[in-house]
Amino acid sequence: MATSDDVRRVGLALPRTYEHQVRGRWKLKVKQIVYVAFSRDELAMGFGYPLAERDGLVASDPETFFLPPTSDLRYQWVCAHLARLDEAEMRELVVDAWRMCTPKMLHELPELPAPAARVWDLVEQQEWADVRSLLHPYVRFTDGDVSVRGRNNLLAHLRDHPTPRPPTQVEVRDGQLYGWVR
Repeated sequence: MATSDDVRRVGLALPRTYEHQVRGRWKLKVKQIVYVAFSRDELAMGFGYPLAERDGLVASDPETFFLPPTSDLRYQWVCAHLARLDEAEMRELVVDAWRMCTPKMLHELPELPAPAARVWDLVEQQEWADVRSLLHPYVRFTDGDVSVRGRNNLLAHLRDHPTPRPPTQVEVRDGQLYGWVR
């Protein structure tokens, strides 16, 4: 059984996501695009879902999934009762909804081990103090023909260059990013 707090935990861990309240309802957004919205009582959620596949999802389990109000049928949107979703299914729905409103280069970040997505998000926001604590002192960074070794050298490189592309491969040691390969 999933709860709104479980959805928030998954959604807020995804890069570029923030939570915003609109008319008494909490929503998860990337920029101005809402990809998850809770009912006022937070027992149901609406989420981004491909329009062409929406009816099939609702038909597959009408006890769990339902169509949004008539005024929202034009959007790529479907709704679900949170209590009927297990943790894995909820995570898949939230991450897929997030993928619908983010650049393709970010789509694999949620599948990488923690703290890869968090590090990339902090680098993009230039939160260097928070990045430092998530990098191993002997971190290895490779992006094409650029190779940097060591936490201080990598932080200096990242400050002086535009945000790198997200990693496609990472290695984690002691809860810190030890390898970053693009």
